[in-house]
Amino acid sequence: MSDTPELPQGPADDLVDGAATEQRAATEQRAATEQRAATEPAAMSGAPDTTGDATASEPRLSRKAAWLAMGAVTLALALIWIAPGIEHVDEATGTGGATGPGSAGEPEDAAAVGKPARLDFQLKDMNGVDVKLDSFKGKVILLNFWATWCGPCKAEIPSLVELQEKYADDLVVLGFSVDDPAEKMKPYAEEYKVNYPLLVGNGREDVQNAFGPLLGIPVSVIIGRDGIIAKKHTGIGTMEQFEREIKALL
Repeated sequence: MSDTPELPQGPADDLVDGAATEQRAATEQRAATEQRAATEPAAMSGAPDTTGDATASEPRLSRKAAWLAMGAVTLALALIWIAPGIEHVDEATGTGGATGPGSAGEPEDAAAVGKPARLDFQLKDMNGVDVKLDSFKGKVILLNFWATWCGPCKAEIPSLVELQEKYADDLVVLGFSVDDPAEKMKPYAEEYKVNYPLLVGNGREDVQNAFGPLLGIPVSVIIGRDGIIAKKHTGIGTMEQFEREIKALL
């Protein structure tokens, strides 16, 4: 029996051995990587750090939500202004309880009732014309303290315009702007079709003090033909409320 001669190793065999070696090395490296991934902390395996994201993901108010929040605050403040002017309704009679002396919304309002009104003031209207308050004595006067920036004041304007038109022979409505310049009052008067004198009260604290204290605006003072204060309202008033009180003085 003859021995089979060994063939010499050629270049092809070297390539096969090299490929096998590389494959084994790759397999070992992959196994080692998988083992480290299973045993090491998540932070070491390349997982992103979420520490900063927690702060970044905290909820923030959107711009719309911020405006809504400010709108809610504004509405609450407006309701505070409006509340004193809402008359009490007697459930038994169905009539308002804000017509008698001393029934105004603020103690200061009740204290003003029955006192002579200070009509010895001269002011400028928005057109620069001198206006003497005592020139209206003999008529019922509704002196309304207001401002162009006051929301509840704007809500009263249509009622005051209607009252001035309806009782033109016996009533004069006077709008006393507490701090607006004349140039700002003119477009306001045009927009709301104001048919009564608008007086410039900016810098006239003497008038405000004479009918004060003004705890806020609007404030309306109703003065009888005899110059006596019949009613003072702090807060918004209704058309029905004003008309009832005016008719009682005619």
